[in-house]
Amino acid sequence: MITGMTGFGAAGFAIGRIKGQIEIKSVNHRYLDIAFYLPLGCGMMENKIREMLAKVISRGRITVSVRITDKPSQTVSFNEDLIEEYLRHARSIEKKYKLSNNLTLADLIRMPGIVDVKEVFIEAEQLWPAVEKGLLAAIKGFKVMRQREGKSLTADIDDKLKRMTAKLKAIQKQHDDLLKAYSKANKPEDFASYQKSIDVNEEIKRFTHYIAEMRALLKAADPSGKKMDFIAQEMQRETNTLGSKLQDQMVSNAVIALKSKIEKIREQANNVE
Repeated sequence: MITGMTGFGAAGFAIGRIKGQIEIKSVNHRYLDIAFYLPLGCGMMENKIREMLAKVISRGRITVSVRITDKPSQTVSFNEDLIEEYLRHARSIEKKYKLSNNLTLADLIRMPGIVDVKEVFIEAEQLWPAVEKGLLAAIKGFKVMRQREGKSLTADIDDKLKRMTAKLKAIQKQHDDLLKAYSKANKPEDFASYQKSIDVNEEIKRFTHYIAEMRALLKAADPSGKKMDFIAQEMQRETNTLGSKLQDQMVSNAVIALKSKIEKIREQANNVE
């Protein structure tokens, strides 16, 4: 089954008091083009994320956003060894000079080196396991959405192929009717030349083959968008030949309808991975 190129997937991640959100979005593109929006200091994740996506996506313009939504801005710690040192000296001075010891917690906190306040810096290596797990969940949802689009594209393209088959049958019938009418109204020696000039059996057979190839691609597991576009170009070539060989109003109308459907299939192929 073909896969579309429009997708969205999201998942959260957490490690300790750090929480974040991952989003993966894609639109159609001829090649695989990935843009990253990562937290400061997490550039090393790019290659790892790229490798994960390349395993499941062959083309499309992908945007990967990893955001930190919640984290402690600062950490506070107390140097208990230094507190013990201050208190030991305080007791020694109290005993030596017979002073009253009224040292309070507030006094201790104000002493140099007792309180240590640090800004929280997120290490990419520490964060990666949680991000990787979140990415796997986001990719799963992302793929489901692209598969749903693929089903919709399959139904639309298959409908156009059915209509094209009907037009080819109508052209074949008109071709046969024209031959019968000409044979009745003209000399036998002129019939052979006329028959050769309007012979479109080869074009119709090739066109029918291309329709079968297109239907096979709709069921293929491998990326098919570029192949579908190529086949549509070949269909266009055969359609032009049909129109030039059979100078008939009914055939001209059928050729216009075929070209319209081929163009729509090419547009849809741009949305197929």
